Amino acid sequence: MASEQNPVELLVYSDDKETRETIITAVGHRPGKGLPPVRWHEVATPVAALEAVEEKVFPVAVLDGETAKTSGLVLAKTIADTIDEDHIPAFIFTIARPQDQWLANFSKAAACVPLPIDPKQMQEAVAEVLRQKQ
Repeated sequence: MASEQNPVELLVYSDDKETRETIITAVGHRPGKGLPPVRWHEVATPVAALEAVEEKVFPVAVLDGETAKTSGLVLAKTIADTIDEDHIPAFIFTIARPQDQWLANFSKAAACVPLPIDPKQMQEAVAEVLRQKQ
């Protein structure tokens, strides 16, 4: 994990630029007290997400469960099935329906944040998962 001064890089996946921006803005520069600042690696396609995870270790990936062609839930399962175990991040999903919680659990969710995104809830989810990764 990065030190207090060094930022930690997190992955955010959504085909919707506004959704990515909402997630990034919600988390802010530092998700919680005692945690390092964050820097975001944004991806809009599953191919770009897979390439990013193969090349770099991200402690956390925030994945949009409502992305049309390949949802974050499907992408997480693909990552878990195809990427080296030491490169698999903790997954935080955005989900529109409470009924999708079981799918998120199946896809190895560390946390879920319902849509529309509540900034406080997103920030707390990222902070909690980052603390677990330390």
